[in-house]
Amino acid sequence: MPYEPIDLARLQVTSLEARPSKVSADDRGRTVAAEASFRTWFDALPNILAGAALRELVARTARAIERGRPVLVGLGGHVIKVGLGGMVCDLLRDGYATAVACNGAVIVHDAELALIGKTSEDVDMALQDGTFGMSAQTASFVLGAIAREPGQGLGRAVGDALLAANPPGERDSVLATCARHELAACVTVAIGTDIVHAHPQADGAALGRGALVDFRLLCSVVSDLLDGGVYLNFGSAVLLPEAFLKAVSVARNLGARGDFTTADFDFVRQYRPQTNVVRRPHLGTGGKGFAFTGHHELLFPLFWQAVRTEVAA
Repeated sequence: MPYEPIDLARLQVTSLEARPSKVSADDRGRTVAAEASFRTWFDALPNILAGAALRELVARTARAIERGRPVLVGLGGHVIKVGLGGMVCDLLRDGYATAVACNGAVIVHDAELALIGKTSEDVDMALQDGTFGMSAQTASFVLGAIAREPGQGLGRAVGDALLAANPPGERDSVLATCARHELAACVTVAIGTDIVHAHPQADGAALGRGALVDFRLLCSVVSDLLDGGVYLNFGSAVLLPEAFLKAVSVARNLGARGDFTTADFDFVRQYRPQTNVVRRPHLGTGGKGFAFTGHHELLFPLFWQAVRTEVAA
């Protein structure tokens, strides 16, 4: 046989004390008392991997808020469905969030919750007999609002309609809150992806016109955000990452420059958010992108409570 077991007698070994290590005992998590404050509990989390990244993102977001730089919150429909709309409204009213970007599903869920206090169909059941997406009230309200305000973006049109209707859930409506406080609500839609598009009164020209206004509004927000701002993408896997990347290109084409921060929060890591939100916008710049995987109903409150605590410190 041409080989013999190798002789390890001359192997060069290293010193454990001198060896560079990625984990230190100082970074371990700690148990805190049951009555501990949130700050004490948060500071006791492991300062390793996602724990370290979350701390850095919290610090970057708090710094942007303190400096008066834009914080754009991107929302997929699921964020509203899991009961976080009221928290988003609090962020807008309290000045932590500057503007909102969302997809068409947010319009539907936000309006339904405001109007009647419930949303989210059982799609598996309703699809069997063709009743999925066929709510006459939802379509009439949303499409009617868009048709009545042809010069407005989709977000502002529906927000204004909710203010005018004064429904029971208005205070926890993201779109109504943006309209009341004159804050940008930039809605990106793709025809056929939202239930209201299936109704006969859907007007493609009105939807397209409103969506284009909102895209240009998004470009304006992003142009300001590129210099020290933050974009947080919660739960949009396709539409918002695509629109955001185009807005970044428009902003830079028109002369906007600077370092900024982005982050993606979702159940799983998807190609477009990882590429268009976390990585590509920072190529050749000093900015930084982050990614966190988990449930919105847990990560969203955790992250924003940490930001509030950091700002208040």
